[in-house]
Amino acid sequence: MTPARVAVVGGGISGLAAAYRLRRLLGDAAAITVFEQGSRLGGKLRTVELAGRPFDVGAEAFLARRPEAVALATELGLAGQLTHPTAARATMRAGGRTSALPPRTLMGVPADPGAVADVLSEEGARAVAAEPGLPRPALPDGDVALGALLRERFGDELVDRLVDPLLGGVYAGGADGLGLRATLPGLAAAVDSGAGSLTAAAAAQLPGTPAREPVFATLTGGLGSLVDALDKHAAADVRLGTTVRALDRVPGGGWRLTAGAAAPGHAPAEAETEADAVVLAVPAPAAARLLGGVAPGAAAALAEMELASMAVVALALPPGTALPDASGVLIAAGERHRDGTPFTAKAFTFSARKWAHVAPDGAPPLIRGSVGRFGETAPLRATDDELVRLVRADLAELTGVSAEPVATLVTRWGGGLPQYAPGHAERVARAERAVAAVPGLAIAGAALHGVGIPACIATADAAARRVVGR
Repeated sequence: MTPARVAVVGGGISGLAAAYRLRRLLGDAAAITVFEQGSRLGGKLRTVELAGRPFDVGAEAFLARRPEAVALATELGLAGQLTHPTAARATMRAGGRTSALPPRTLMGVPADPGAVADVLSEEGARAVAAEPGLPRPALPDGDVALGALLRERFGDELVDRLVDPLLGGVYAGGADGLGLRATLPGLAAAVDSGAGSLTAAAAAQLPGTPAREPVFATLTGGLGSLVDALDKHAAADVRLGTTVRALDRVPGGGWRLTAGAAAPGHAPAEAETEADAVVLAVPAPAAARLLGGVAPGAAAALAEMELASMAVVALALPPGTALPDASGVLIAAGERHRDGTPFTAKAFTFSARKWAHVAPDGAPPLIRGSVGRFGETAPLRATDDELVRLVRADLAELTGVSAEPVATLVTRWGGGLPQYAPGHAERVARAERAVAAVPGLAIAGAALHGVGIPACIATADAAARRVVGR
């Protein structure tokens, strides 16, 4: 038999996981080609060297309670690198003060009104306490805007001070632009099952006692170790700096991919590659463009999705610099310095506190500041030097730490985070139905069923099995 030829478009975690699974399913003889527009593999997984230490400047961790990422790391021989956060607790800046992140909330929706009182005004706390006494929430069959529902039930303050900062860390977007069923499906399911309030619905989703197993995990060598291992074991023909510009069917049921250089001088001006099957693991707008002629229903659905941009400002501080006894701090939108200057950062991760392996004794403490919310582009127009200055000023205001860094790095993620707007699940279902009707074609990635690493791996595995099975 002629060896299978499969093209994977996109060299992020989804594309690499798909290429790896294809190799395992198809064997050594298969010709697997990965097209990546950028100059490196990994997408939003990027580990750099900062002050002599490996440091993640994209995704820094993954949910350990979902099995996919832990299982894949173990399968690749990386189990010895798996590690979990320290006991340091997160904090948040809201209402002009910094306090501990409240326990027992579901993305900020409280299972106990008293748990969130410290981050709210007296009026805001009363509004939250009154929610269980409101008429039982009734949800339509379709999705609803998360922000509108929470503001109606709890008032604005809970959303602005707690829910939005937490959602901003995941989607770089706020509750007003995200869908309930897309972002908090468990909460919606509890309401659909008869929960008398959103407070009761949140309580139904949380364990009665704190779970013993860690929520998050990462790799001591950085998540770039996962990228490197997938690249090695996939043994694919990787074409960096190459953009797939067109995808067409060919007689007999195969595919033709027309690719060109992402920038002048990086690849032939235009080249064609034929394949028996194709996996698209690129952001929704790029997938929509490629699918227009072969699965127009999928292209239309994916074209409706919007993306957010952000930047990570990594700082290595002088050895011995004291950091707060916390894993980090979330910053609510609208918070200001004492002089009235608005904060630029939306969050800080005190990585040297959060992860024991990041900064051993005597090493420069490493931290990261995150900048960028959906619809707020002004901070991202600053130069790298200006972003470092602004983020350092935020750090000094929040913590008193003003030491001159020994190393800095700004990493920008343009259009990197899909927004799960109301109706997201329905849009994804439309796209997947349209793609399923086309033999030898599959889609994967963060635009589908979750933006986290385990969710991306799950879509990649499903895509690989689909094209092999067809």
